Amino acid sequence: MDSLASLLNPSVLGERPREVFRHLVEAFLASGEPVGSRTLSQRLPLTLSPASIRNVMADLESLGLLYAPHTSAGRVPTEKGLRLFVDGLLEIGELAPDERVAIEARMSGSGRRLEDVLTQATSLLSGLSRCAGLVVTAKQDATLKLVEFVSVGPGKALVIMVSEDGQVENRVIDIPTGLPVSALTEASNYLNARLRGRTIDNARAEILQELEGERAELDSLTAKVVAEGLATLSQPGGADDKVLIVRGASHLLDSVEAQADIERVRTLFEDIERKADLIRLLELAKDGDGVRIFIGSENRLFSLSGSSIVAAPYANAAGKIVGVIGVLGPTRLNYGRIIPMVDHTAKVIGRLLA
Repeated sequence: MDSLASLLNPSVLGERPREVFRHLVEAFLASGEPVGSRTLSQRLPLTLSPASIRNVMADLESLGLLYAPHTSAGRVPTEKGLRLFVDGLLEIGELAPDERVAIEARMSGSGRRLEDVLTQATSLLSGLSRCAGLVVTAKQDATLKLVEFVSVGPGKALVIMVSEDGQVENRVIDIPTGLPVSALTEASNYLNARLRGRTIDNARAEILQELEGERAELDSLTAKVVAEGLATLSQPGGADDKVLIVRGASHLLDSVEAQADIERVRTLFEDIERKADLIRLLELAKDGDGVRIFIGSENRLFSLSGSSIVAAPYANAAGKIVGVIGVLGPTRLNYGRIIPMVDHTAKVIGRLLA
């Protein structure tokens, strides 16, 4: 009975309760207001009295799918109810032709720099959905200005990497115990001569080929330090190696319920500021095909109570998933409209990257 999949079985949730539930959720998503039995009696294709509808609503409430926000009010779906609706009862429509044209036109004119494309896509989704637009992507390799190895203890060295735009990144590597300072200086000079003005990705293969061919004129210990440093700098560093772009967060204040629950919205803004947690949540969308939906507090990475994310991964020219784009808004999102919107935008990004 607790399984959402089992509730879609007619023997568990019959045709009448499913119709009442579906129409109630659709009415709630459209208005944001609790839905009463009289409203449902006007929407339902079935001939049911308000009293019969109230009995069905009471049964749905006992299943944990609905709740009453006030004693005399109608009912609204719980997060569990929304999940059931989205997974099994939602009818996803086609993207409106004018929205499709807008996405294609605006994206194709956004320039070729990846950051420009993603920023334009995020702003576009925010404007079309009247929610916050989000995108996560890997940091683009910056051209380097300086690489330096500094001893920080027995068998340890700090690799300091300074990019042309002033960003500084530090990584700790293992080095042979007792390695002289002169070897670290030599390793620094060697990499600076080959990396300055280039990205690690562009230079890595050439340097490794030189080291393997023993053409680097370095002793074996210094060559080992260079290889270790190069390997470490080439590794992703988790959330710090991801860029989060957020556009249109002010839309989260547009709804009446947001203004009535300003404390929840304040907490949500704090969640957005805590970028690492939001990045980790969006990264989960890479694990599946197509659009992923995160509803309210069902995901415990951070306090999304009262909010939902609709997100889809996008791939580069090689077909490798390199980022995620999506929409953040209240749990009463127009899922049927926003899901194809996010999906199409992710596909357009993929085509542009190709």
